[in-house]
Amino acid sequence: MTYCVALRLDRGLIFMSDTRTNAGVDNISKFRKMFTWEKPGERVITILTAGNLATTQAVVSLLDERLKAPEDRNPSIMAATTMFQVANLVGETLKEVIRTQGSDGPESESPFGATMIVGGQIAGIGPRLFLVYPEGNFIEASDETPFFQIGETKYGRPILLRAYRPEMTFEEAVKLLYVSFDSTLKANLSVGMPLDLQTIEKDTCKVAARRRVEENDPYFSTISSRWGDALKLAFNSLPDYEF
Repeated sequence: MTYCVALRLDRGLIFMSDTRTNAGVDNISKFRKMFTWEKPGERVITILTAGNLATTQAVVSLLDERLKAPEDRNPSIMAATTMFQVANLVGETLKEVIRTQGSDGPESESPFGATMIVGGQIAGIGPRLFLVYPEGNFIEASDETPFFQIGETKYGRPILLRAYRPEMTFEEAVKLLYVSFDSTLKANLSVGMPLDLQTIEKDTCKVAARRRVEENDPYFSTISSRWGDALKLAFNSLPDYEF
């Protein structure tokens, strides 16, 4: 399984993803699920992926191939004039891959579906964030829906709903995402470390910070431990039920 999150902040965009892929308890691998294309000062595009690994890798490979030899029918995401067009190209590529994989050869036990988060900025236009569905259609983040999750979303969602604020700093957002991922990691073994973290500062059109969070990361360990202690204190401070 997978857990990926992207937040839209006043300061820019922040992304985080796990790296675990499993096809059973005895077949666990690590694959990157965050992909970025950038031309500093002109544009930066990040995609988070969840779903069938062969599907997501085929989509990313096709997007890369079309950077080298774009066509009128299959233009490059680095030539699109808006992030809306980028999301549309990613959606069309995803739909194309799923259609091809689903119609050729024997049927697999696992579905070919995938879901993607597409975010970034093109110079002259503000940062934008999209959620792309397997059918190729997509929705855009808004003030009412300022963040997207894909994969195993339910365990890490409550903290995002309670603590997210658009005016958060990147440092505060990292802390929030660490708690969200810690809750998911503890509840579901199909989501695993290391984690990939990336920020895009508004109007710079480039990656501001990029980091891989390993299992022994001291800050993540501190957040995990202190969050657990805080939950216990909060629970113990609640009034007891009376029969």
